[in-house]
Amino acid sequence: MAIEVHNVSKSFGTFTALDDVCIRVADGALTALLGPSGSGKSTLLRIIAGLESPDTGVVTIGGNDVTGVPARSRGVGFVFQHYAPFKHMTVAGNIGFGLSVRRRPRAEIQARVKELLALVRLEGLAGRYPSQLSGGQLQRMALARALAVQPEVLLLDEPFGALDAQVRSELREWLRRLHDEIHVTTIFVTHDQEEAMELARQIVVMNEGRIEQAGTPRELYESPRNEFVMTFIGPVNRLGDALMRPHDIQILAEAGPDTTEALVHRIVHLGFEVRVELTLPDGRQIWAQQTRESAQELELAEGQILAVRLPELREFAA
Repeated sequence: MAIEVHNVSKSFGTFTALDDVCIRVADGALTALLGPSGSGKSTLLRIIAGLESPDTGVVTIGGNDVTGVPARSRGVGFVFQHYAPFKHMTVAGNIGFGLSVRRRPRAEIQARVKELLALVRLEGLAGRYPSQLSGGQLQRMALARALAVQPEVLLLDEPFGALDAQVRSELREWLRRLHDEIHVTTIFVTHDQEEAMELARQIVVMNEGRIEQAGTPRELYESPRNEFVMTFIGPVNRLGDALMRPHDIQILAEAGPDTTEALVHRIVHLGFEVRVELTLPDGRQIWAQQTRESAQELELAEGQILAVRLPELREFAA
């Protein structure tokens, strides 16, 4: 089901959470709402879900105006960051709860729960209780519960934010594979740029209640519309009012056309990547991304003076 948000605004007292927001999420797409805290991401998600009402604007799902439709009637599955399971229910009971409320036949519930346990890789854990699960298992159970009623839209509000880095990475990979299997239109909120770039085919960058830019990860990284998008999507160096990507800086063994000298004042090894911190002749400091192999070939060392070629600098109108 495609989702469209037209000219939606929302205020809480004197605070404007959303300011004339317009987005379109294609049927079956996996879309990220990305931005800093307070940018309006969760408010927008809650309005799409029907958990908040906009002050102005329209929300459509599958071409139908659902702006005034209650959340329970929108065909939406919702997963929060801090999932609160029913502690007295087993994993199977939690997953099948929505179907039980809808008074579906017992055999149908059991079949659906079994199917979802396999889908989210919790086979063999149906009889456990939430206190017996890890954080990653709890989040997978939450997703299974949201999927049990076969929603047309799946909304995730920072679903992995409370988990450690390793578990987040594993669940990101799992969620992408899951989406490829079920093709439910999915929107997830995150402030993690890497998470958005890895998971989403469309990223909507938000700031101060507005949409700064929407596009594919590559479009946002290579063709940012403004300074906020460029600095929020990926690392940058700032030279006055100009910006450049660290990976676009070339470190050369010998001076050549359009090169300048730079002093290596620090080298940081980050696995495959090597971060080289440089000081230019005028005292300004920048850093360059190098692969481990290129750093070894250049025999980089702190205190070394090298030739560097800077890329074309990017400036945005104020």
